[in-house]
Amino acid sequence: MEIARTILNQIKYADRSALLAWGATNFAAISESKEFQGGLSFMVNGIILQGWVQVRLRWVDDYTIYFYNQHRDLVKTVEGCYCDMLVDVIDYIEGK
Repeated sequence: MEIARTILNQIKYADRSALLAWGATNFAAISESKEFQGGLSFMVNGIILQGWVQVRLRWVDDYTIYFYNQHRDLVKTVEGCYCDMLVDVIDYIEGK
């Protein structure tokens, strides 16, 4: 839960209006696994992508971002992101 909260705060710090612009709702924490420390999942309702975004923190301290459509099919994966890149990467895919 703490990692999900941290990711959310990093997005808000980078751009206060980003979550509103993406139409982000249904926030959920992602639990720890072998590959990831945890993460954040949320639904987006943007111009290009209507579906889900998952931001997962890897053990090597960078993020992997997964984009899913409304049918929960994986659309795109972006690896090797850092906290200052989260908003820019999601904006680019989201089509803001």
